[in-house]
Amino acid sequence: MNHLKWYRRELTLAIAYVLFLLFLAVTAPRFFGSEPIRALVVRSAPVLVAAVGMTLVIVCREIDISIGSQFCICGVVTGLLSQSGAPIALAGLGGIATGAGLGAINGWLVAGLGMPSIVVTLATLVILRESLRFLREGEFVRNLPPDFQWFGAGQSTGQWLVVGIALLVFLVVGWSLRNLAAGRAVYATGSDAEAARLAGIQPRKVTFWVFVLMGALTGLAALLNAVRFSDVDPNAGTGLELQVIAAVVVGGAAVSGGRGTLIGSLIGVALLGTIGPALVFLHAEPQWEKAIQGLIILTAVAADSLYKRKEILPQPL
Repeated sequence: MNHLKWYRRELTLAIAYVLFLLFLAVTAPRFFGSEPIRALVVRSAPVLVAAVGMTLVIVCREIDISIGSQFCICGVVTGLLSQSGAPIALAGLGGIATGAGLGAINGWLVAGLGMPSIVVTLATLVILRESLRFLREGEFVRNLPPDFQWFGAGQSTGQWLVVGIALLVFLVVGWSLRNLAAGRAVYATGSDAEAARLAGIQPRKVTFWVFVLMGALTGLAALLNAVRFSDVDPNAGTGLELQVIAAVVVGGAAVSGGRGTLIGSLIGVALLGTIGPALVFLHAEPQWEKAIQGLIILTAVAADSLYKRKEILPQPL
């Protein structure tokens, strides 16, 4: 019974998502064709990887709104490395390392200097985006080798690889949060940093490495997105931060820290990922997608505030 109470937000979201799918089944049955569903799952895989990292950041009582710019840079770095002759595995590792480095900068500014994460990541979002715009001037990374798109495995197998890697990340991080001391330290830091410190945890160190992991996962997400195409778009991550934060917050992660699950984030990614294609099948203007995402964030935060006024649930460690 306690578990049901703890996962109430996730259960509510799952029910809402099922009702939304039933609505689409009646009003737009073509949405459930094999091609639209496959495209939805593959397109959502990189978002899920980024959402896993964002879940850790928000649970740690921080925020990272620079991931869209990091995503763009990591994708370009991966493409340039592959273009220069590096194998796709090495190019992907280069993109992931770039993301980890960018995350380390955020982590050092937040954990090391004690600056607010919203200010730091807003600044790095703009700096990284404008720097990439200056260096690339919107130019795609072209003339990539055959082993780049879909990892050189063909579209069908490549799609399975993209989804499989995303699910593997989801499962490994989920297991770690439940079973490793490092995972429990993230929850403890987000719940009460001072109490965590008295218990022998180093909150600043935890925060730093959470940002590093966020960056690395952003680099991996950029790789999974980039291999879907024959060229790398330097603007591919524009708006990603809104979608990822919306998915994590609506999935039950508390912006005040200390609470959140990857299951909730997974459902949030599925819901947010469905909205765009659903608007197309419903013959609605696609521009409404961002507005709906913003409304979802506002609703989720408001619901969390009302929920906290009623009761304070114990933190499961």
